[in-house]
Amino acid sequence: MGVDASTVRQAVALMPCPAWATDADGALDCANELLGALTGLSSAEVLAGGLASLVHPHEHDRLAEELARCAAGRQIDGVAARMRVAGGGHRWHHLKMAPISGGPALFIGTATDIDVQVTALEALSRDNEELERDVFRQLHELNRSRSRLQTIFDTCPDILYLLRLSRDGSLVFEDANRAADLLFAMEGSALRGQAVATVPAVEATDSIVAHARQALRGDAVSYVVEGRIPPRTPAVVQLVGVAVDYANEEEGLVLFCGRDITRQRAAEEALRQSQKMEAVGQLTGGLAHDFNNLLTGIMGSLDLLETRIGQGRTDRIERYIRTAQEAAKRAASLTHRLLAFSRQQTLDPKPSDINALVAGMEELLRRTVGPEISLEVVREPELWTVLVDVSQLENALLNLCINARDAMPNGGRIIVDTRNLRLGARDAGERELPPGDYVALSVTDNGSGMPPEVAARIFEPFFTTKPMGSGTGLGLSMIYGFARQSGGNVRVHTRPRLGTTMRIVLPRHHGKAEHDDERAAPDAVPRAKAGESVLIIDDEHAVRSLAGEILDELGYRTAAAANGRDGLKLLHSAERYDLLVTDVGMPGGLNGRQVAEAARKMRPALKVLFITGYAEGAVLTGGQMASGAQVLTKPFAMDALAIKVRQLIDER
Repeated sequence: MGVDASTVRQAVALMPCPAWATDADGALDCANELLGALTGLSSAEVLAGGLASLVHPHEHDRLAEELARCAAGRQIDGVAARMRVAGGGHRWHHLKMAPISGGPALFIGTATDIDVQVTALEALSRDNEELERDVFRQLHELNRSRSRLQTIFDTCPDILYLLRLSRDGSLVFEDANRAADLLFAMEGSALRGQAVATVPAVEATDSIVAHARQALRGDAVSYVVEGRIPPRTPAVVQLVGVAVDYANEEEGLVLFCGRDITRQRAAEEALRQSQKMEAVGQLTGGLAHDFNNLLTGIMGSLDLLETRIGQGRTDRIERYIRTAQEAAKRAASLTHRLLAFSRQQTLDPKPSDINALVAGMEELLRRTVGPEISLEVVREPELWTVLVDVSQLENALLNLCINARDAMPNGGRIIVDTRNLRLGARDAGERELPPGDYVALSVTDNGSGMPPEVAARIFEPFFTTKPMGSGTGLGLSMIYGFARQSGGNVRVHTRPRLGTTMRIVLPRHHGKAEHDDERAAPDAVPRAKAGESVLIIDDEHAVRSLAGEILDELGYRTAAAANGRDGLKLLHSAERYDLLVTDVGMPGGLNGRQVAEAARKMRPALKVLFITGYAEGAVLTGGQMASGAQVLTKPFAMDALAIKVRQLIDER
C-alpha cells in the first residue's frame, strides 16, 4: 500500500528532531517546527528557500550528489554538513535522508547537531598536527646533521630521547636531552646506555617496547604514559614516537618526543575539586538555612514552655510541645533525606513485588494528584522481584507523582508503569550499571517538561524549580541516592511542553517476594518482665539518660556507659544483661560493632540493638546483619525504642 503525501507530512511533523521532506531537486514539500526553530526561519521561509538555503554554500554540490543517490533508491546513512542556525552563522549537523518506499517521489531527511564533536575533533587534529610537525621538524634537523640534533637535544624544552631496540628484545636509552634527564630525576647523561627496564620511573616496559616496534614498522605512534618519578610527584607524559634508523621491526632507533602534562592534569583536578567544593557549599548553605528555621521553632517553643511553667500557667503548654515535636520530626526527615542523597541511610531491603506496592498505593496516589489529573497504572504481568526498602520506594513513588502533579497545574495525565529490563553491556554502561536483569518503575506526565539546563541539575541537593517555601529541593536527590544505594539508578527523560518521564531502575532479585501481614500497633508500650536488664552504651549523655529513664519506667533494670571500654567492663561482671543497646559511631577506639562482637564472645546469647544516625554499613558483617541484632535509626521516639527492646528480647 502506498504512502500518501499527508501521511509523509504527519510523520515529518512528529519527528523528535529537525526534519523535512524534499524532492530530488532539493525543493521542500514540508518541514517540522523544530527545523524552523533551528534555522530561525518561518515555515513559509523554510519551504520557499528549499534545502539548499538551509546549508552552507560549500555543501551545495555534495548535497546535490547525495540527493541524486537518494533518487537512485539509495539511503544516505550520514553526511556531515553545516546548517544555518537562528541568530546567524552555521553549525555542523549529521544529515540522514531516505527515499519513501511506495509513496510520492520524496525523501525524508533529519538533522542532528554534531557541532561540538566536530569542533573537538578539529581541535584534536590541530594539536596532533602541531605535535607531529614538531617531531618531523626535529627529524629533518637530525637528517641534516648529528651535531644539529645534539643542539636540539640540549636546548629543546620538550622531552627528547632515542631508544635502541636490539635483536634480543632489550630497549636501551641511546640518547636523551636535559628535559628527559629532569623527567626521570637523573643527573647529566645518566640515562644513556641504560636499559629501559632498569630505570625505576618506567613502569610499562612491555608497552614501550610494543610502541617502539610499531614505530619501526613505519606506523604513527602517539600515546600517554604515566610514571612515578622518585623523588618527585607522579608525572604524566604525552609521547610521539618515530623510527629514525632501522633495518626491520626487530632492530633500530626510535625517537620519542614528549611533553610533561602533569601540570595540565593537576589543573584539571583542581577544577574538579573546585566544583566539588561549590557543591558542598551549596549543600551546607541550604542545610544551615533549613535547620535554622527548624531550630527556631524548637528553641522558641521550649523557651515559652519554660516561661509558662515558671509562671505556674499550664493552660496552653500542649501547643508549645506539639510545635517543638513537629519541628523535630521535620529535622529528622531532613537528615534522612540528606543521608539518602549521600547513599548512607539505613535501609531495610526485603524481596518485594513492585506491582503489589503500586496496587496498594493506587488509591493514595489518586487522592494526592487530585480529580483534575488522570492516573493510569500499567503493570508488567510477570514482573520480577527486587530487593528494596519498601517504605523508601513508596516515598519515592509518592514524591515523583507529586512532582508530576505540580508540573500540570491545569490538569493532565500521569502514567505509572512497571516493566522488566534486560540490559546489555552498552545500555547498562549508559546507565552506569553492570549488565544484567532489572525492574523499572516509571512515572510519566504530559506537563510542562524541563529544558536541558534544568534537567541536568535536578538531582543536585537543594536545587528546585518550585517557588520559595514550596519544597526543600531534596526530593529528587533523595530518590537518586536511595536508588544508587539499592544497586540501581534513576534517569530523567524530558522535553519542554512535552512532559517528563522519571524512571527508577532496580536490580532483579532471584527469589520470591515477601508478603508479611501488617502487625497491629500495640495498644500500650510493652513493659519489662521480672528481672530483665538492659545495658546502654552511647557517648551522648542526653541519649543515655532519656533511654535509661524510659526503660526504667517500664520496669527494666538499666546500666549505662559513655564508651565501649566502660561498657565492656560492665559486661565482664556477673550482672544479668538481656540486651545491649549501643551507638555505632563512638570515640575511644571502639565502635559499636566492635563492642557487640566482643560482647557476644563473652555472652553468646546476648541480643544487640544498634542505634545510629548514620549508615547501616558500620554494623554489617560481610554485608549481613548478625543474628539476634537489629538497627534503630536516630532520631527515634522513646516508645519506638521500648517496642524494639521488647521485640528483641522476646525473639528466639
